[in-house]
Amino acid sequence: MAKAKYVPCLLGLFRQHGYDGATMAKISEATGLGKASLYHHFPKGKDEMVTTVLDVLQESMQTEILPALKGNEDLLTRFKNMCDRLSEVYQNGEKPCLFAILLMGSARNVFHEQIKIIFQTWIDAMTGALLEAGLEQNLAKERAVDAAIAIQGALILAHGLEDTSIFERIVTELPQKLCFGLFGLQQKNLPSRSAPHS
Repeated sequence: MAKAKYVPCLLGLFRQHGYDGATMAKISEATGLGKASLYHHFPKGKDEMVTTVLDVLQESMQTEILPALKGNEDLLTRFKNMCDRLSEVYQNGEKPCLFAILLMGSARNVFHEQIKIIFQTWIDAMTGALLEAGLEQNLAKERAVDAAIAIQGALILAHGLEDTSIFERIVTELPQKLCFGLFGLQQKNLPSRSAPHS
């Protein structure tokens, strides 16, 4: 598909400027396509451009991130592989998450369902891996959700504080936190769910 070759450029634009800030003028300049050519490739305009980018990211999740959670390797190694893939996707925390950017913008309702599916697929895959290792259902899902929160939060803080070491630390520590209590693994300073909240 001819329009697929413009996805890397569009991804960069939407990451940098968001939905509203990525004007057709900026898109035209970045892609080298005039307005007529843009609408030839993307008849529905900017919404179709974003949907195309999300389609590619969704496929990348299925072909690059989720396969890391499968295979014959031990669970800790599989989670490390997943985190390695995420580090590549976000270039060690230097690149922001497009999903978060879109969900905070004016077009949230347009893309919410597709982004929700991507997040849920990822969380379900982590949950499934933990269930296979013998973790109880509720705890497995809780840890998977917490992992997604940790990744997304680290990306936001890394950009807000201009410090990618925040993201790097999270992806380094996350595999052990996910596997805490399994196979005799222990993790210092892992918060207890039974502890009272201050």
